[in-house]
Amino acid sequence: MQPLARRAVLRGALVALAAAGTGGCTPTPGGLDVNRWMGRDDARLSARPAPVAAPVPGPGLRELDLSPGPQAVLYVPDGPDDVPLRLVLALHGAGGEGRGGIAPLQPFADTHRLLLLGPRSSGSTWDVVLGGWGPDVRRIDETLRQVFATYPVDPGRLAISGFSDGASYALSLGLANADLFTHVIAFSPGFLAPVPRVGAPRVYLAHGRADTVLPIDVTSRRIARRLEVEDVPTLVREFDGPHVVPAGIAEDAVRWFLG
Repeated sequence: MQPLARRAVLRGALVALAAAGTGGCTPTPGGLDVNRWMGRDDARLSARPAPVAAPVPGPGLRELDLSPGPQAVLYVPDGPDDVPLRLVLALHGAGGEGRGGIAPLQPFADTHRLLLLGPRSSGSTWDVVLGGWGPDVRRIDETLRQVFATYPVDPGRLAISGFSDGASYALSLGLANADLFTHVIAFSPGFLAPVPRVGAPRVYLAHGRADTVLPIDVTSRRIARRLEVEDVPTLVREFDGPHVVPAGIAEDAVRWFLG
């Protein structure tokens, strides 16, 4: 994570969590205006799973053919066709790309029939971290629409996940679209944008106690308390480690998602 992005995320964590707890809103010097997140539908997604009649493309990693701009990668698992595909929209950290987003979960994809979709942010990180909902929401919606039209997805097991900035984005976008996402998996998030919640998701929150990039005390522990106040079912996993996604934590998250 670049130093500038790290400072922006930490500033966003403190401002967003304070606003969520007090109802206040204060624009920050970096352009993060919490008021832009409140009471608006900028974070809403319209894509929904639908019946698929055409033959499903075979297993493997492929790049999706989207309009000009950052591309997305899709990992299609190998396995029996009679087991439904469980889609996970997996979001990378600052300065990352689609393959990095799906990497923590890819070792478990074939065993558990996980269809992993890894979009890439339009900027150095996700739009809401840089100031507000914008092009990344629209491109994610477009990408989901294409996947739903091509692959049979189980609507009862549909997750959004992410690491670092991607985890902050997954939490915020997931809560705003919990009528689409049944589960939210956040690995080491920095903040939770106080968007209006739609639907009732379940949240998996994991963070390293030795994280010096996004220290746990001012990020995940505060987020967990906020989710408890909002009556959002949340499983918290703290581990002894830095700003990473250990394989054991990723596997635990997958088993929670499918449990």
